[in-house]
Amino acid sequence: MATQQTELNTATVSPPAGPAPTPPPADEVPANPARRRIVLLVLALALLIGGYYGWTRYQYAAAHESTDAAQVEGDVYPIIPRISAPVLAVSVDDNQLVKKGDVLVTLDPADYQQRVNAAEAALAQARAQVIAARAGVGTAQAGISTAQSTIGVSDANRAKLQKDLQRSQFLRKEDIIPQSEFDAVQANLEATSATRTTATNQVRVARQQVTAAQQQVAVAQAVVKQRQADLDNARLQASYATITAPANGIVSKKNVQPGQSVGPGQQLLGLVGSERTWITANFKETQLANMRVGQPVAVEVDAYPDLKFQGHVESLSAATGARFALLPPDNASGNFVKVVQRVPVKIALDKLDPQHPLRAGMSVKAEVAIK
Repeated sequence: MATQQTELNTATVSPPAGPAPTPPPADEVPANPARRRIVLLVLALALLIGGYYGWTRYQYAAAHESTDAAQVEGDVYPIIPRISAPVLAVSVDDNQLVKKGDVLVTLDPADYQQRVNAAEAALAQARAQVIAARAGVGTAQAGISTAQSTIGVSDANRAKLQKDLQRSQFLRKEDIIPQSEFDAVQANLEATSATRTTATNQVRVARQQVTAAQQQVAVAQAVVKQRQADLDNARLQASYATITAPANGIVSKKNVQPGQSVGPGQQLLGLVGSERTWITANFKETQLANMRVGQPVAVEVDAYPDLKFQGHVESLSAATGARFALLPPDNASGNFVKVVQRVPVKIALDKLDPQHPLRAGMSVKAEVAIK
């Protein structure tokens, strides 16, 4: 009886079985007008900022041409010997700063100094030959003077003998002197005439000797010039034993050691010039329509991402980069495929920053203001 009463009470208290009640839909929840206005305002502001940013970027892109196919360039001097000789000393090391005229490498000049000594001896001999040739000219000129003096004496004797002959002819007619004395005077006159003729011939020969001696002097002087040129060349070759820096720069890629035998055409080291750097930017040919010399350029260097360098367009290449390739493209070939070419543009920097040095080969991004 008690058990039945308990079950009856439990049945009375327990809720009826069935599905749970569903909550009301979300769209039936009343919305907050202030919150909706804030959301719309934020969206409108975001659209406005995005539109302004996009418009400014469009305007900037329309007024600028940029490329990241660019790098820093500089003067690189290959240090190459002009003579063959062993290396005595190397006075520099990699990445060392040097000034123009500093000694880089010293070669052994012994062989070339011997050539200098031989050239000096040959020059001294040639100069002695000039002195001897000039002495020959003096001797020939003295012969002319002697012959001319003989002519003068002969003329004087001839004049005297002609007078003596006239007197002897008169005395012979009067039979005052014998025939032998008359014949002697006449013979002396003829001998004097012959002596004069001989002296005249000697003058002509002596003058020819003077001309020949003067020609020998000219030849000897030409030999002196040749020997002087040989000496200068020998000294020049000997001077090549000392290799100096052609400009201010930094030593790079040193490939020489003392005791090494080097020759012409062998690169010993490289010298990167430190006084002048520029940018070579390879722009597409479609970007060059409005690009002109003198336009300002902003340069971003990968090594200094937070720094911008200012420059200007200095010049545009007369040919594309592919034109200087080992195998340039040929449009007439049947397998030609059109590719947008790039033209190197040289950009000069307006100012260098010593605290941020630019090294040749650094990657950069260049933006040219074309409008």
